[in-house]
Amino acid sequence: MFGIGMPELLLILAVALIVIGPKKLPDIARALGRGLAEFRRATDDLKHSINVESQVADTRERLLREGKIQPPGAAAPDPTSVKAEEAPTSAPSPAGTPPEGITPGPVAYPPDPPQADSVAQEPRERRHDG
Repeated sequence: MFGIGMPELLLILAVALIVIGPKKLPDIARALGRGLAEFRRATDDLKHSINVESQVADTRERLLREGKIQPPGAAAPDPTSVKAEEAPTSAPSPAGTPPEGITPGPVAYPPDPPQADSVAQEPRERRHDG
């Protein structure tokens, strides 16, 4: 616990009790606990956001390497420039899908996924001590 042992902690609590007084000490301790919990929650959310962004970047890089997506502004392959010997000889493809051997135009990056914490969890109830 931050390198503070039990004797040091008892000394700090005794000084706080003398300086602050027995009536206000519980309120101050409660406020300090809430502040630390909020700080911990904020740092956990930041860590989660960084992990999600890292995964998205890795996925984009992998898809770019595999040629499944193209960076924005890249020249799209012209489907009419396929040579006759490269043209597929199979039956026509169903509507909406390109024939085999012809890649579709540029694909936009997928949108960032929603934050899992805001979607999966229900809002936490705040406890108000009065």
